[in-house]
Amino acid sequence: MFSGTEDSHETRKTATTLTRRESTTIPIEADAISPDHFVGLELAEIERLPLWYGRRKVPLGELFSVELGDPNDIHIQGDLDHVKRVGQNMSHGRITVHGDVGMHLGAGMTGGQIVVQGNVGARAGAHMIDGSIWIHGDAGPMLGGAYAGEKLGMKGGVIIVDGDAGSRAAERMRRGIIVVQGNLGDFGGARMVAGSLFVFGTMGARPGAGMKRGTLVAFGGLRQGLLPTFTYSCTCESPAFLRYYLRRLRAWGLSVREELITGRYRRHTGDVTTIGKGEVLVPEQN
Repeated sequence: MFSGTEDSHETRKTATTLTRRESTTIPIEADAISPDHFVGLELAEIERLPLWYGRRKVPLGELFSVELGDPNDIHIQGDLDHVKRVGQNMSHGRITVHGDVGMHLGAGMTGGQIVVQGNVGARAGAHMIDGSIWIHGDAGPMLGGAYAGEKLGMKGGVIIVDGDAGSRAAERMRRGIIVVQGNLGDFGGARMVAGSLFVFGTMGARPGAGMKRGTLVAFGGLRQGLLPTFTYSCTCESPAFLRYYLRRLRAWGLSVREELITGRYRRHTGDVTTIGKGEVLVPEQN
């Protein structure tokens, strides 16, 4: 699924490159920045694609300089803190963001790959269906979560965060995998329906609140104890599915200690305020 985190000089030469023209605090709705919208267009047509710049709709070329290359491989650089919805609903191709980027990155994506060489704002991967997002920095709150009023959040795919992630990651998650190599904020996996959330740092308070099914793994332990609506089940060998996923993560380049693959885990089930078929696994040594 992941083709690597570094780009060769040849790849950089052939990619389509967008460079932010100037810094601004005015939000930019950049859902048009996606291989789905670029494929088949000439340079002038890409530059005319509409973006919302605050309350105004402006052509992409007014905000970004564009160097046309492979439309399936897009690189974005410059001050992108207030650039939102990059890769929203994308179905194929690759986007590489050089630096920090704003909210809703890859929301609703159904395929393809997004790599961010920096930090990401809130709601990255919201309602994601397939594809992959790799964030080489920190992620904001509600990673892979659901928008207000929606019953389900992330429905498939993979999200990896090298740093920390904010609160309510994997909220209402239905399928897929989220991996946080740093620490996680509060309410991780809240109201989770299914899927897996792996945290290699410390997992924040009240994880799994209201979860129905799914798996939370706190490799670095829990900052606070679990809610009283979770029950200790057993201490067991590493489950087969967990060993498979951890070896897959190692193959993708993550540093996974052998004792996490072969060790023993304390298993807790809950949340009994729902159907109570979720589980939280914590290594025995923590």
